[in-house]
Amino acid sequence: MKTPLVAGNWKMHRTHLEALMLVQQLSYELDDFDFDAVEVVLCPAFTSLRTVQTLIDSDRLHFKLGAQDVHWEDEGAYTGEVSPRMLAALDVDYVIVGHSERRQHFGESDDIVRRKLDAVLGAGLVPIVCVGESEAERDGGQTEGKVGGQVKAAFDGLHADPAKVVVAYEPIWAIGTGRTATPDDAQETIAFIRSVIADVSGDDAARAVRIQYGGSVKPGNAAALMGRPDVDGLLVGGASLDAADFAAIVKASKP
Repeated sequence: MKTPLVAGNWKMHRTHLEALMLVQQLSYELDDFDFDAVEVVLCPAFTSLRTVQTLIDSDRLHFKLGAQDVHWEDEGAYTGEVSPRMLAALDVDYVIVGHSERRQHFGESDDIVRRKLDAVLGAGLVPIVCVGESEAERDGGQTEGKVGGQVKAAFDGLHADPAKVVVAYEPIWAIGTGRTATPDDAQETIAFIRSVIADVSGDDAARAVRIQYGGSVKPGNAAALMGRPDVDGLLVGGASLDAADFAAIVKASKP
């Protein structure tokens, strides 16, 4: 069985001092939790990575550390960017790649996402590759075309082991809108994503890849989402900024 993966994407929230407090609160909420049952990843802003990493190490917390974005080059004249090598040196474990907000607001194409994916894998880190459709695309019956194209762009010709990639299905129409895909909606699209991976990378890879759902995940819907056979984890946005809510989501994800 695959270990469920629950990741909190803090986006552009919390200073490094506020991040410190949030991690401490979360550790209290999950003090007796069995972390062998669920892998928990915290993805703070770049300015908080070192603070969170130091706290995880010093207090021997069972959280993994994730970054929200990365550049595809190891170094160079790219003002404001952060390289995979820099993240690896901070003991980062996971990197979110191609989040819908990066695609929408910063013009990241499938080609850019793939370059970042390859760079993350090359640095020995685990990418969480985000895919998803807009409300107009969903209402227009274009979900499979859009999502399938994003998945193929990520996996086609991949030189690394596909099983080292995590995919997050995050319907854009359900991010921060209060509108959530039903568990059946999530299962249907995630099962489709798995079938595309099978077509591109083979059945074994498709079975091994962990696929998360992300989009207005809350304590009240986490268990139902995780109860679907193809949902291997959750990518949590706003609710991950509240220690009690995020802890409840983690607990609801335990098999």
